[in-house]
Amino acid sequence: MILLATFLLLVLLYGIFSKTIERSVLTAPIIFTAMGMLMVVVMPELRDRKAEGQDILLRVAEIGLVLLLFSDASGVGLRLLRSVRSLPIRLLSTGMLLTILLGAVGAMVVFPSMSIWEAGILAAILAPTDAGLGQVIVKSPLVPKVIREALNVEAGLNDGLSVPFLLFFIAMAGDASGAASVHLWKFIVEQLGYGTLVGIVIGGAGGVLIGRAVARGRMVEAWKQLAVVALPLLCMMVADGVGASMFIAAFVAGLAVQGGYAEASKHSVEFTEQWGQLFNLSVFFLFGILVMRAVPHFTIMHVFYAVISLTVVRMVPVAIALIGTRMQRSTVLFMGWFGPRGLASIVLGLVYLELQQGDAANATIKYAVMITVFISIVAHGLSAKPGASRYARAMALLSKDAPELQEQGRSAA
Repeated sequence: MILLATFLLLVLLYGIFSKTIERSVLTAPIIFTAMGMLMVVVMPELRDRKAEGQDILLRVAEIGLVLLLFSDASGVGLRLLRSVRSLPIRLLSTGMLLTILLGAVGAMVVFPSMSIWEAGILAAILAPTDAGLGQVIVKSPLVPKVIREALNVEAGLNDGLSVPFLLFFIAMAGDASGAASVHLWKFIVEQLGYGTLVGIVIGGAGGVLIGRAVARGRMVEAWKQLAVVALPLLCMMVADGVGASMFIAAFVAGLAVQGGYAEASKHSVEFTEQWGQLFNLSVFFLFGILVMRAVPHFTIMHVFYAVISLTVVRMVPVAIALIGTRMQRSTVLFMGWFGPRGLASIVLGLVYLELQQGDAANATIKYAVMITVFISIVAHGLSAKPGASRYARAMALLSKDAPELQEQGRSAA
């Protein structure tokens, strides 16, 4: 009760001073994570509640990510999917695959005891980016529209696309060790197959029902949002019951719902930007508690991997993905740096720990993920406003026909 009361009080205070805070370099994730860490200092007994804290965080985080995946997927238009040479597609294909590959290679170098599959697990967990940590970037008029949209779409979809990779690596690691409860055939049939089926059925059928009701004037305006939001939560419950991946189900449902109800993305985005923020901020608050507990276990190698994950592992794939776009070096560096790790990595890390028994590799993955996300929360949060301003000055020097300044963006050479 004390934790809940503290969190709600923090939400109230943040709301009261939100305009003042948003004029500074501080962000909501930084503040809520810091307050979670402070709670452990004020209440030392929290250090002993490991299982309780992790269970609460896992459930809250799962709900938050399920809503986010559905919302992001429901906003994917056919124009984007057809535009195979667009910036988002480059980042989500070449960029993401190279990020996972380079992240795995880096993990095996930094942590020699890791197997190739365990390194893949760590890389897949840290592959998704979080636009929520860089709201200043994706909403700033100082940043060219095409760049903002590319980073926003990338962050919106790479979390859902990371899930199959993570489950595959977990399955392969389990088959190799014989210790995991998830095996390759279960990954293909249950996690992917059932998850996709649940998403298609619930998202497709729900979209048709809502769409027809709206077309015939049967729905009150206020209930449109609630009906749409019920779909990913229903996916979550059904997927959990049949042993499927709730994240794949929610993501596929977001894609399927558009067939019957094109306005679904509008209502899902409205919810995630309002009530969904409570889930996300509570995750960062509880994440701060877990980080403070883990401080004695962090090593210089965990920190070193975090640094290369946020720099080399992110920036090199982005640079390669943007070859041929004629983008300026400042743009490549800007897009490479602003790939923060946040909610998705926290949830996927917890999902992995939930599936595995504790051992040295699991501990390494756990602490590497935690310190990477923590550094990202602070570094990307503090650098967002200064970075946007500096980038805007570089863009002001370009001619009007520069690719970054085109309304639709030209990614082809």
